[in-house]
Amino acid sequence: MQSEQTSPTPVLSTTQESTVQESTAQPSTTKSASGSAPTSVLDRYFSISQRGSTIKCEVIAGLTTFLAMVYSVIVVPNMLGAAGFDPGAVFISTCLIAAFGSLLMGLWANLPMAIGCAISLTAFTAFSMVLGQGISIPVTLGAIFLMGIVFTLVSVTGIRQWVLTNLPKGIAHGTGIGIGLFLLLIATNSVQLIVGNDAGLPVKLGDIHSLPVIATIVGLAATIGLERRGVPGGILLVIIALSVFGLIFDPSVQYQGLFAWPNLMSEQSLIGQLDIMGALNPVVLPIVLALVMTAIFDATGTIRAVAGQAELLDEKDNIVGGGKALTSDSVSSIVAGAVGGAPAAVYIESAAGTAAGGKTGLTATIVGILFLLMMFLAPLSYLVPAYATAPALMYVGLLMLSNVTKLDFDDKIDAMAGLTCAVFIILSCNIVTGIMLGFVTLVVGRLASGEWRALKPGVVAITLGLVVFYMGGWAI
Repeated sequence: MQSEQTSPTPVLSTTQESTVQESTAQPSTTKSASGSAPTSVLDRYFSISQRGSTIKCEVIAGLTTFLAMVYSVIVVPNMLGAAGFDPGAVFISTCLIAAFGSLLMGLWANLPMAIGCAISLTAFTAFSMVLGQGISIPVTLGAIFLMGIVFTLVSVTGIRQWVLTNLPKGIAHGTGIGIGLFLLLIATNSVQLIVGNDAGLPVKLGDIHSLPVIATIVGLAATIGLERRGVPGGILLVIIALSVFGLIFDPSVQYQGLFAWPNLMSEQSLIGQLDIMGALNPVVLPIVLALVMTAIFDATGTIRAVAGQAELLDEKDNIVGGGKALTSDSVSSIVAGAVGGAPAAVYIESAAGTAAGGKTGLTATIVGILFLLMMFLAPLSYLVPAYATAPALMYVGLLMLSNVTKLDFDDKIDAMAGLTCAVFIILSCNIVTGIMLGFVTLVVGRLASGEWRALKPGVVAITLGLVVFYMGGWAI
């Protein structure tokens, strides 16, 4: 489910591999860019001035990210509801998972990345595990819980850090390009601007005369214009304007109330309903492995791409606070299994917040607080139509395409491996598939060109692992 001003990523070294290192979590006492010392607790705790941001900018970024991903409280319950989950209970679980994960990412890792139920893994949970293989809901939740534990162990033991350390530059930038293309496809399809094609080609133009399509195109143009002028919160202003437009002119957007009291202790509640022993069944364990492998490369690639966009890579191309970021989303999956939701991950839509200027954990903290409130304000989620958030996601996707300028075409194999990764992310609609084919292209290309000495053992090991994962039929 995934942004800055004019330059989404910093100029990166072409000789160093991406690595993850912890940033200092101590409150900053560094002076702001204007030379005056930070004056608020929030500023000091989140190092807002130090990172070149403001509290107002962070709040706007948080609102923008929230509005860009609030659709999850509708989509996730619908998907799991089709598999027999109680939609009302899943709605509460979805809010709890997004709130916990985003608050953890914001208050602990101090990064502007929001966490929620991963849409791809939600679909796998509903249609493959429960409906496809007949696994009961409690056992499914137990499998998600186990996946979270294994995923967390992979994070804290440094395996995910090792993966990022051995992520070639071309593939790192290619992942950002692919995610940008993926966002464009998701956004355009959500408003039926681009639809499936029955005439032999994969996709085609939708109904250009429909209100959602017209509103989306106008919204994208307005977003680009406002951002070019440097209007604070331009992306958020467009989302709000299109939501108000829909409420006035679109019959499908209706005010359905303001307040709804969540019932956490109802008979339908999924909190604590997991069956861990059932998930330890040898038949279920391969599914747990598939979830972990998918999360390692999917979520890790997303974190790397969003961090690059938010200019949160240091001079050595390390993700600031990366270790905590990688642990935050894995721990959130443990919570997901415990409260009855789908596996969690950093949302691609976080890039909408970084496009609005978010650079610190205050952005994610705002998102977490809003998801807590959403449990009580459920009817309001229906006031934000798809065409209100689609322009923001399309704008973010377009900005992420600038990663192509970071590819080093003097090293053609590395650059082409990155482009292969990007293209197949969008063609397969799967981040892991693109990364796998990018690694294969790099390794085989190095061998065929006689440049095998340029291959690191870690790159070869990751490539072999991904190939076995796919050829073994475990890929999601």
